[in-house]
Amino acid sequence: MAHEVDREFDYVIVGGGSAGCVLAARLTEDPHVRVLLLEAGGNDSHPYHKSPLGYAIVRYRESSNWSYHSDPDPTLCGRRVFLPRGRVLGGSSTINGTVYVRGHPRDFDEWRQLGLDGWSYADVLPYFKRSQRHWRGESFYYGGSGPIEVVPVDTEGQLYEELVETAMAAGHPYSEDINAEHPEGVNRIELTVSRGRRASTSQAFLNPVRHRPNLSVRVRAQASEILFEGRRAVGVRCLRQGQVEEVRAAREVVLCGGTYNSAQLLLLSGVGPADDLLGHGIRARLDLPGVGRNLSEHARLGMDFLTRDMVGLNRMLRLDRMALAAARWALTGKGVLGTQALSGSLMLRTRVGLERPDIQVLFVPALEDQRVWFPLVRPARAPGIAAVVQLMHPESRGQLTLRSADPLAPPRIQLNLLDADADLASLRAGIRATREIYATNPMAGLISRELVPGPGAVSDAELDAFCRSAATTAHHPVGTCSMGTGPMAVVDTELRVRGIEGLRVVDASVMPTVPGGNTNAPTIMIAEKAADMMRGRRLPPAELPKRQDADLSLGG
Repeated sequence: MAHEVDREFDYVIVGGGSAGCVLAARLTEDPHVRVLLLEAGGNDSHPYHKSPLGYAIVRYRESSNWSYHSDPDPTLCGRRVFLPRGRVLGGSSTINGTVYVRGHPRDFDEWRQLGLDGWSYADVLPYFKRSQRHWRGESFYYGGSGPIEVVPVDTEGQLYEELVETAMAAGHPYSEDINAEHPEGVNRIELTVSRGRRASTSQAFLNPVRHRPNLSVRVRAQASEILFEGRRAVGVRCLRQGQVEEVRAAREVVLCGGTYNSAQLLLLSGVGPADDLLGHGIRARLDLPGVGRNLSEHARLGMDFLTRDMVGLNRMLRLDRMALAAARWALTGKGVLGTQALSGSLMLRTRVGLERPDIQVLFVPALEDQRVWFPLVRPARAPGIAAVVQLMHPESRGQLTLRSADPLAPPRIQLNLLDADADLASLRAGIRATREIYATNPMAGLISRELVPGPGAVSDAELDAFCRSAATTAHHPVGTCSMGTGPMAVVDTELRVRGIEGLRVVDASVMPTVPGGNTNAPTIMIAEKAADMMRGRRLPPAELPKRQDADLSLGG
C-alpha cells in the first residue's frame, strides 16, 4: 500500500463503493499505475456487514449510511422518503439486500438505441461475466472465475415450492434463470453471497488486493471539491480527520460516489447548471445543464397478508430456532442468516405489446414487523407473508440540486416518484396480479385475509390513493450524470465528463435509464468496462442467439 502522506497519484478515485472498489482493484493490476481510493465512510468490519440479513439493520446505521431523505414529494401525498446509501467501504453493496439481478437484455439494447455505442447487451455481457463466479459455472451467460460469487437464495423454509406451484396455476410461466435471456415468469432470486457471508465489492474485489504497493485506500476522507487547472481536473480537495487535504491525479480523477454524491460533487466544483450554481455563490466553471437531472428510481410498495398459521419465516423466528440458526451460520455459513428472506420473484408484463416486464413482485415469507419470539416470554406478532410490487421501467423523473455550498450539507433530492400516469397504471396492475396469485392454491390455503392495502381498495382511484400513500423507493437511483449524446448528457460513452479533461464518472449515475432489476450488478459491470476503457482495452461483444420474445403479458 502507498504511504499515507503521499499526495501524488496517477488516478484518484472518489468513493470506495460498488464501483470504486472494482475500479481500484482492476487499475492496480498494472504495477506501474498508482491509485488512491478515497472513501467518506469507514471500513466494513461490523458483524452486521457480514450476514446477508444484516442489511435490515445496517441500512439504518448512520455510521455506514448517508441516510438521505427526499424533499416532500407532491406525488406521494407530500411525504419525505428515506434514501439509504452506503457510507462505508463497499458502499451500497455493503448495506444492500445482496440481490443480483442484471436487468432485461433489452434494457441495455435501449441504451444503444439512445446512441450509446458500445453499451448494447452484447457489449456489456462480457463484463457481467468477468466480474462473477456463478454457481452454475462458466457458460454463455455467466462467468465462473470472477471475484464476486453469485449463488441462489436458500429456499429452505421459505415457501418457494408453494409459490412456484401457485404462480404457475395462476397462469405465469416458470423461468429457469432470472439473469439470462428470458427472465419473465416466477423464478428463484440470486444473491452476492460467498459461503453465507455478504460478497460486497469491498470483500470480493478490494480486500484481496489491499496489500498492493501501488494502491492507497483512505477512509473517512470526504471529497469537498474537484481541483482544476483550466478545463482539466488535476486533483481533489477532501476533509479528513478534521483537516483539509489535497491530492493530485497525474492522469484522471474518477468519481464513483454514486447517483447522489457524484452529482453533488460536480455541482460543488462548479460543473452543472450555471444559474443554479450562481444561486449558491458558486462560480460556474462549466455550464453543464444535465448534472443532477434525469433522476430515475424504481417505485415499490408492500402488500401484507395474514396467514392462518406460523408459516415460512414466522416459524423460524422462534428464539430457540434462531439461536440454532445463528450457530449454524457461524459454523457453516448455511441457513436463514446466510441468505435472504425471499420466497421468490415474478417478472411480468402487465399489458399486451410490452417488449419486457414492467413489474417485478418479490415474495417475502413473513411480515416486515415480525420479530424473534418465544412462547410465554415474548409473543409473536400476527403471522403473515408479504409481497413487494416494484416498478421496473419508470417514466417519472426527479432531480438533485444543492441545498447549500457547504460540502457537508446533504443535497436536495426531488423524486417525483409517481409523476407519470403510466407508472401508476403498472403498479395497479401489479397489485391486481399479486392478489390473483395469493387467491390461488396452494398459497390461498395459507392466507386468512389481505391486510394491506386491504380488500376495500379495488377501483383504480382507490389503488392510486394507496400507491401515493404507501410507495417508497427500491433504493436504486440512477441517471444524475447521465451518459448520452444530447445537450442534457453529462458524460460521453467513455464516461468522460463532457467539456472537461481528466475527469470521469463511473457509477450508477451514468445510466441513462434504470435497468429492470437491482442496480448493483450493472454498476459492477460499468466499473469493469470503465477499467478497460481507461487501459485502452475492450472485450469483444458476445455473439448472441437470435432473440424470440414470447408475449407473456397479462391478457396476452
